[in-house]
Amino acid sequence: MSVASSFTQAPDTSGHYGTFGGRFVPETLVAALDELTEEYQKAQADPAFQSELQQLLREFVGRETPLYFAERWTEELGGARIYLKREDLLHTGAHKINNALGQILLAKRLGKKRIIAETGAGQHGVATATVAARFGMECIVYMGAIDMERQRLNVNRMQLMGAEVRGVESGQKTLKEAVNEALRDWVTNVRSTHYILGSALGPHPYPMMVRDFHRIIGVEARRQILEREEQLPDLLVACVGGGSNAIGLFHPFLDDEGVRMVGVEAGGHGIQKGEHAARFQGGKLGVLQGTKTWLLANDDGQIELTHSVSAGLDYAAVGPEHAWLQSEGRVEYTYATDDEALAAFKSLAETEGIIPALETSHALAYVRKVAGDMNPDQIIVVNLSGRGDKDVEQASKYLLPES
Repeated sequence: MSVASSFTQAPDTSGHYGTFGGRFVPETLVAALDELTEEYQKAQADPAFQSELQQLLREFVGRETPLYFAERWTEELGGARIYLKREDLLHTGAHKINNALGQILLAKRLGKKRIIAETGAGQHGVATATVAARFGMECIVYMGAIDMERQRLNVNRMQLMGAEVRGVESGQKTLKEAVNEALRDWVTNVRSTHYILGSALGPHPYPMMVRDFHRIIGVEARRQILEREEQLPDLLVACVGGGSNAIGLFHPFLDDEGVRMVGVEAGGHGIQKGEHAARFQGGKLGVLQGTKTWLLANDDGQIELTHSVSAGLDYAAVGPEHAWLQSEGRVEYTYATDDEALAAFKSLAETEGIIPALETSHALAYVRKVAGDMNPDQIIVVNLSGRGDKDVEQASKYLLPES
């Protein structure tokens, strides 16, 4: 592990986490990103902004979320005591609303009336449509055509709240292409538009800003586990697509040397080209959509196809802070396959009466592997980043053949 005095001080003023991060964008966006960075720094220090954000998080979003002891699942798996950080109980059904709310307040400060976003599984799109409706702003969400098919419920939710959902037919028709279209829109309409990017990705200040809006997950979990168990957890687990829910949980614990952290990527059908989205398994350093990070690309630098049963995890790159934490040895990254995630989905539903998102199920799959090898006096906290309402139809095709 690095001997850095504090992992929580990154990034530097240029948005770098070691060799990762930074800002790789068309010149048209530089001024907008500078403006956003400056306004964000002002907002952080503005008691009025913080007060409004905290009030809305309580009264509109539903924070704080419980830290729930999964008693029956703990008994079934044996070994460590398992706690679930219940982000699935938030308004809109996932952690995404934390960031969307913070960014819409920034857009209001910037005088931007038009909001755009990208979405994969649809949860960030729903969160963005929700906050845009709350503040009376125009909202356009870009979504890959394939993702629209497998997440039709979330498309309908966005439309019911007044958002326009624009299907993307290029490339693999999933999240990467949706981000491309959102960036093109922003370049064209930068003066009137704020882009609410949905994960800890993209050019500076987005990875830092998205992380900071999600830190509340880990801040609450740290206080809650100390109140409940009078000790810190031995292990934190979260799924990792772009990495927003994971960095939100991990960040407040980064300087606690005794707390192990594991991020779980999408192993898809297995670690073969085009069959997974596990960037730390055979990926390489490169630049994608504004940031330098670990990504899946061929020898010519072309982005490889990805696959996951979860629409929210099949992105070809990972957030730059995760790439840095992996390189420093502070956080471990592994993967779960589609089959393992589906088995965990079914397991939690049957033992705890909680249907998790398929994204979250990748983290749960890792817990199923390791909990039984740990001692009963050890503690696992897993981020239950979203609920599975959106995934019931898809999961049922695999788990309930008669359906």
